[in-house]
Amino acid sequence: MTAEILINVSPREIRAALVENGVLQEIFLERANRLGLISNIYKGRVSRVLPGMQAAFIDIGLERTAFLHVSDIVQPADAENGQPETRTDDIQMLVSEGGEILVQVLKDPLGTKGARLTTFITIPSRYLVYMAKGHGVGISSRIEDETERNRLRETVAQFVKPDDPGGYIVRTAAEGATAEALRADMLFLQKLWTVLSAKAAAAKPGSLVHEDLPLTRRVLRDVVSSGIDKVSVDHADTCESMVEFSRTFMPEMAGRIEVYGGNRPIFDLYAVEEEIQKSLERKVPLKSGGHLVFDQTEAMTTIDVNTGAYVGHRNLEETIFRTNLEAAVAIARQLRLRNLGGIIIIDFIDMEEEEHRRQVLQALEKALGMDHAKTHISSVSPLGLVEMTRKRTRESLEHLLCMPCPACEGRGFLKTTETVCYEIFRDILRQARQFDFQEMMVLAHQDVIERLLDEESAALAELEVHTGKPIRLQTEALYHLDQYDVVLM
Repeated sequence: MTAEILINVSPREIRAALVENGVLQEIFLERANRLGLISNIYKGRVSRVLPGMQAAFIDIGLERTAFLHVSDIVQPADAENGQPETRTDDIQMLVSEGGEILVQVLKDPLGTKGARLTTFITIPSRYLVYMAKGHGVGISSRIEDETERNRLRETVAQFVKPDDPGGYIVRTAAEGATAEALRADMLFLQKLWTVLSAKAAAAKPGSLVHEDLPLTRRVLRDVVSSGIDKVSVDHADTCESMVEFSRTFMPEMAGRIEVYGGNRPIFDLYAVEEEIQKSLERKVPLKSGGHLVFDQTEAMTTIDVNTGAYVGHRNLEETIFRTNLEAAVAIARQLRLRNLGGIIIIDFIDMEEEEHRRQVLQALEKALGMDHAKTHISSVSPLGLVEMTRKRTRESLEHLLCMPCPACEGRGFLKTTETVCYEIFRDILRQARQFDFQEMMVLAHQDVIERLLDEESAALAELEVHTGKPIRLQTEALYHLDQYDVVLM
């Protein structure tokens, strides 16, 4: 498999595209006026404690207060009495209004919700993640070789002194890393935490203590691995800063980062721009002729699989099975590309054979194996639906790039001209009963006015007879299809 990262830099926006085998898999976006907050560390002040929700609202200096649940609070051991660590589910025992607290952002503000916080402070580097309030050494579950897992655990553990605070998680990128490289990462993280601790002690509540890396460097740290063949950047200064960062923290990648000098825009390669536009559409065609339909709501995302024009070559069950197999792979890619998270319900086409259902689930799990976000798939429900979750940290691509339609206000539909005409008739009758007037004027969209003059002309004439007053019509070019006004004169 060949993998490449394309970096597009413009004055107020930076975009990064992960391309595997010539196909866009993920898109990352950062705008100057809307920087992500994930992994930022703040010194906050508890503004309100909610015992009924076992949560607290924390003021970290943002427009909306952030949310901290009791499950995201580190609970210290009762060291003075020599007792083992005890946990409590009572938020009032852990925080109090007006108190100061060091927190880290788990999730960006989404919609009307504030940021989600934790006191389990973690700081990532190239190979390790430092857990300020943790202990011991953990290994990424993506490292499957047991011998390598044991080697990494023993290597890191030998550098951890019994009295050293904190713990470590060995990242996937550490597979095959030398002891010297792991040790260098540990020393860097320890020094960084010492500096952050001192800064946090002197900071005022509501202030930023530590900001995560910008997108260009974050991609190098979190996405780039030995499997990435090349990183192409269309901005010389940005490329140079990425090379310098790479020389310091990941020297093996420095030679793979290069300036893109082509005449075509970099995102025209591999049709990245076209794929981004397609990812904003509700319907996704499959190569076989079938299609997927995505519906993103506040509570969950639903995905419907349809055979469409695909008729297969054998029988109906085989056609359905092949369509579902192709859909499973396409769904995994679309989840990454659209950055959809939370609860996801997939309505595969009903399959009669148990073996077919098992293979489709297996194909979905395998396709999700390359996803950087944590996913969990449950078994098929009694209704034949696959229920799954995908960790949601940042807003979806649709929410980043789009806004609700001002005409339909996000409903996704408009009233027909016939419906609007009948609403106008009712409004005319309502006002005629309540007020005295000489004549009426109806202001509406051109299509509505044309229908009133054509198909509904007889009904409009009856209203004029009923009210005994003339009714004038006027087109308003700026009105939406279902917008109108009835004015008394």
